[in-house]
Amino acid sequence: MDLKFVKDKFVSFFEKLGEFYLFMFEVVKLSFKRPFRIKLIFEQIENIGVNSVFIVSLASLSVGMILALQIVYIMRMFRSEIMAGATVAMAYGREMAPIMTALMVIARNGSSMSAELGTMSVTEQIDAMKTMSVNPIHYLVVPRVIAAVIVFPFLTAFSNVVGVTGGYIVSVLMEKVNKGAFLEQMFWYTDPVDIYSGIMKSAVLGFIVSVICSYHGFYTTGGAKGVGESTTKAVVVSAIAILVADYFMSYLMVLFLY
Repeated sequence: MDLKFVKDKFVSFFEKLGEFYLFMFEVVKLSFKRPFRIKLIFEQIENIGVNSVFIVSLASLSVGMILALQIVYIMRMFRSEIMAGATVAMAYGREMAPIMTALMVIARNGSSMSAELGTMSVTEQIDAMKTMSVNPIHYLVVPRVIAAVIVFPFLTAFSNVVGVTGGYIVSVLMEKVNKGAFLEQMFWYTDPVDIYSGIMKSAVLGFIVSVICSYHGFYTTGGAKGVGESTTKAVVVSAIAILVADYFMSYLMVLFLY
């Protein structure tokens, strides 16, 4: 293997990583700087949050039903199928709801976010904003990041409700698990910390997704082909990043919360 090629790739990776961290720090700094552009934030809240309710609810219902089906069959071997309610609620509250929400929003909004900013970059609209003394990060990126941090917890809470409902439908209505025992075990073993830990995670995941997708779109080059490549990178990198970040947050919460 050509050592020069490996060296160039290695250097390019750390250059991109440094560029990303500078971009992220700039976004954080500008988030507290006037003007706050409330109208743009609410537009992004509608786009990222309200318009994602259907796809999040559909995915959460499906996963909740699948999870409950597998849990009931496994627990039935130990005559403990009444624990399906507690297991689904705890798994959804801690892990499944924030992850499902983040993945669905990446698929729906992360790709469009990157493509929109990428198109503006290759058509020199971002450069035009700079010539008019408008900070493009403050105007284009900050409202998206703030909106994502706000709406991700609400979408996660909604995903929790829908996922547990799907688990109830499969366990009680289809697999004939005792309704009273299902609900009793769920409320007995599920603590508030199981719910708000997932909601706390979702706010962090919302920040990660919005910053990564905005970064890849903001620095797009190479015309229409570059827009497609940056959108693909944004989706792949943000999906991997939320899984890695979720592991570390879960580890810390196991140590200090559960």
